[in-house]
This record gives sequence, structure tokens and C-alpha cells, in this order.
Amino acid sequence: MSQPVFIQNLRLLDPLEHTDRRGGLLLRDGIIAECGPGAAPVPGALVLEGAGLCAAPGLVDMHVHFRDPGQTHKETLATGAAAAAAGGFTTVLCMPNTQPPCDSPAVLGDILGRAAGLPVHLLQSACLTRGLQGRALCDYPALKAAGAAALTDVGKPVPTEEMMEQAVRAAAAAGLPVISHCEDLAVIDGGIMHLGSVSRRLGVKGMDRRSEDSITARECAIARRTGCPVHIAHVSTRGAAQAVRAAKAAGAPVTCETAAHYLMYTHEKLLSRSANFRMNPPLREEDDRLAMLEAVADGTVDAIITDHAPHTPAEKAVFETAPNGVVGLETSLAACITALVEPGVIPLLRLVELMTAGPARILGLPAPGLRPGTPADVVVFDPAQRWTVDPQQFFSKGRNTVFEGVTLTGRVKYTILGGQFSYRASR
Repeated sequence: MSQPVFIQNLRLLDPLEHTDRRGGLLLRDGIIAECGPGAAPVPGALVLEGAGLCAAPGLVDMHVHFRDPGQTHKETLATGAAAAAAGGFTTVLCMPNTQPPCDSPAVLGDILGRAAGLPVHLLQSACLTRGLQGRALCDYPALKAAGAAALTDVGKPVPTEEMMEQAVRAAAAAGLPVISHCEDLAVIDGGIMHLGSVSRRLGVKGMDRRSEDSITARECAIARRTGCPVHIAHVSTRGAAQAVRAAKAAGAPVTCETAAHYLMYTHEKLLSRSANFRMNPPLREEDDRLAMLEAVADGTVDAIITDHAPHTPAEKAVFETAPNGVVGLETSLAACITALVEPGVIPLLRLVELMTAGPARILGLPAPGLRPGTPADVVVFDPAQRWTVDPQQFFSKGRNTVFEGVTLTGRVKYTILGGQFSYRASR
């Protein structure tokens, strides 16, 4: 039995109850015992001062790459979990593009078995198609029985509309969410960044926005036709956001996510020739960035994710040949406060919803909140503290962040998992 924890004078942000109020928070025996103005410590409790701090349900990231098994020189389950805890996350969904791919109960069981005891609830997605090859569907009931939380051929779309519709129908029958990576590989054709004025200036091959827009439109049509849910990963273009918005208006069960880097930066960042600004889908143009802010503000976006994708400094050293991907777990909350809350795009409570209840709803998880009797998975953060990002201080093995040297607002102070501290800030 762990020591009770009482944090007083907090701003309490509960997306489940849609409340933003002041009070205390008592955590006892792994659950939230009391929350609100009347909450009080119990004998023997650790009492912490929360003046100036916010408490919210632990954050949920439904799109991370922990590279384990197969690429543990980039990240391991342990280092990824530590990075998640430092960022305020208590639940993450790992992508299945491991080596070997997570397309069988055996690989899935290995990952979930080794995840026990980590400082985060680690969920694992499995492949839509065997080996991520787009030729044959995996055994979805068997993967569901083995503990899969979702299905995705991350990094590539299912190649044909016919096969994707078959996959979506089969996944719905198995009770598993489908996440689609909407990029047409034939359109990309070896491009390494957004196709536009910057790619032409740098003399490198670009990725036409049609790659994302066309597959997003395809998936929206499938969802509307079948009535089966489809979640669109990391939306980055105005066209993709419009397709999702229109599908929702038509009643299709479509949801989508985006990441902080698409809300803050454009392809102009690649003029530095730093591969730390290369990811899939790529940073787009200012019109797209503004469109993504609009999509967050009007509710088109259902979840904010990191797409945490660590690579080694050696792999990222050469601009033209580096793999795509950036890390984000330890900066996401602060980046989103900086990009969305400080400028008044959305209120802080809405951001908390996008980083907790939104992804939980898509994954079919219990709605996270601060209601007494619910699990004591909590993040406590200072919404006003400014800090400068130093990737050498990351818990992740990855240093490939777009925020190196950038001053952000909002700092995680405590992450609590099941009533126990999974992270405590040193400053």
C-alpha cells in the first residue's frame, strides 16, 4: 500500500466533467479519493503545495514508436516509457513497425510481457496486413485475444481501396480501431520533404500533398460507405482536414489526430538543411499550418499526438539520406500550450481533452477524468513556466527534436501512475 498523496491549491482540469475549478486532490490506494474544494489530507499523507499548478488526468498518446524489438539502439520500452512519464503521459499506444513487425500474437505477447512494470500503461497496436506488406490481412480476432489495442499499417497505406474496406469491416467485427497512415507511396515516389518552393530551392525531391489528400479522401469514403470507424493519423494538409470535416458532417465515423509540429512550423524550417525537421507527413506550408489550427479550434481534430519517432544522431546527420521522424513525448504538452493556449486558439481545458479523453475515446478506453473512485493516473504541471528545450536532458534515447533551443511554456512537475510517482521534476 503506497503512501497517500494530497496536493493542495490546484487548478483542477477534468475533461470528463467539463470542469475547470480550484481545490485539492487526494490520491489513496491507487485511486482518486477526493477532488475539489472540500478535499483534505488524511493522516500520514504526503502533502504537496500546488499553488500555480494544474492537475489533469494523465495524458494519452495514441501514436508513438518505441523501436522495440529490433531497433533498440534508437529506443527501448524502458527509455520510451521514461520519456513518456517525463512528458506527463500515463498511457501510450506503440506502433507495430518493429523488427519483426507486430503482426502475430507471439510478437505482441513478447512486447506486452516486457512492458509490465513500466512507468506508463503501454498499449500495443498490431499490423493490418502481414509483415506490413499489404498483401494479406492479419488474423484480427487472434490479435485482439492477444491484447492488441488497435490495427495499423503505420508508415504506409493499405494499397487498394478494396483491401482497405475489407480490413475496416473485419477490424470492426473484431472490435479493434483502425488507424490509417494516409500517404500514397506512388505519389511520394522517393520524396523526402514537402513538394514546394523550399524543396525546389534545396534541389531535393518533394512529396506532393496529393499523397495525403487522396488517401484521406479514400478512407473517409470507406467509413461513410461501411459505417465502420476509421482514424486518420497525423493530418498535416488543408485538404485532408477538409476531407475529415466533410466526412464528419455527413455522419461518417471518422476521427483524426495531428501533432504540435504541424501547428507551429512550416517547410521553411528545412532551409536549415537539418534532418531534425524531416518527418512523415512533412512540414507543409503556412496555409496548411493555419488550416490545422482551424481544425483544432473547430473540433475537426479529435486528438493531439506526438508521433514520437527516435533516430540516432548518426542516422540524422545527412539531410538527404536521413530517416524521417522526430521525438516529441517530452515537449508535446508545452508545445501545445505555446501553440494553442497562449495565442487563444483553444482554452486549456480543451487542450487537456485533446490529449486525454479524445484519444481514449478513439481507442475505446475508459474516459479519463478526476472523479473520485477513478484510477490515480494524473499529471500536475505549471502552465506558465517557460523553459528552453535541451535534448541532451531527454530521457528518450532520441535527440531528434524540432524544438532544440526553443523556449516553450508549460512544464510537467509530477506524473502519477496508479497513485505512485512515475516522474518528479528536479526544477
